Order: sequence, then C-alpha cells, then structure tokens
Amino acid sequence: MTDNADAVTHLTDAECFERLAQHELGRLVTSVGAVLDIFPVNYVLDGQTIVFRTAEGSKLTELTINDQVLFEVDSFTDADAWSVVVRGAAARLDTAAEVEAADRLPLTPWIPTLKYNYVRVTPDAVSGRAFRRGEEPDRYGIQSY
Repeated sequence: MTDNADAVTHLTDAECFERLAQHELGRLVTSVGAVLDIFPVNYVLDGQTIVFRTAEGSKLTELTINDQVLFEVDSFTDADAWSVVVRGAAARLDTAAEVEAADRLPLTPWIPTLKYNYVRVTPDAVSGRAFRRGEEPDRYGIQSY
C-alpha cells in the first residue's frame, strides 16, 4: 500500500498570492439571503487585493446588498492540481482616483461588452491546497495476484 500522506499540501499565504498573481480567471461567489451565485470573472491581482470589471447587473447588485464574498482560482496538470480560496469584502471603486488607478491595471474584458464598474476584493482570509494527482489507493488493502 502506498503512503499518500503528502497527496495534499496546505499552501502558505505567500504561495496563495503567488498563484493568484499567475492567473487571470477566477470564480466570484456572492450570497444574498439564502441564495448563492457564482460568476466567472477575469481579474488582476493588485498588491494583495483582487480587482475585476463588471457591467451593471445581478453581480453588482448582489455585491451592494452583501459585500462578503468568496473568490476561487484553481489549476491542474496531469501531475498536480491546486486551489486557492479568498474570503473577503468586495467594494465598487467609486472615486475618480480609484477608477484612474484601476484604469492603469492590465485588466481588459474577455468578452466584447462595456464594463464600466471596477470592484476590489480585499481579503480577510486566504487558504490554498496543492494536490499530487495519482491513482486511487486500493480501498481494502487486498492485493491482486
């Protein structure tokens, strides 16, 4: 039987932010009452905050009702996988200075729509795990001959 104790590794905060910085597509989870929503968004890491653009609509409305969000990014290869989850507060950038600073970030929409609103997620907590992929171990310890 193979020892799989190292199949899951917890990432440090620094490792989490490093992985967030290397990607540009994540999932934003919002909650209003008992209703959860999840939205794919392209983003950029700005320091240790996440910035994305959005149009008017349900995502922006939900963020104004409840600013507490989750943000998840993951990736995988044949050999390994990882996931980073950020828990934090989302705020629309409203001041001219905030919008001008956000305009300078390398952030453009992936689809041909106008997205006039910038949102910044400020983390309260970040967690991540890395996984070594492989075959499922024999469940019952029975060896075949």
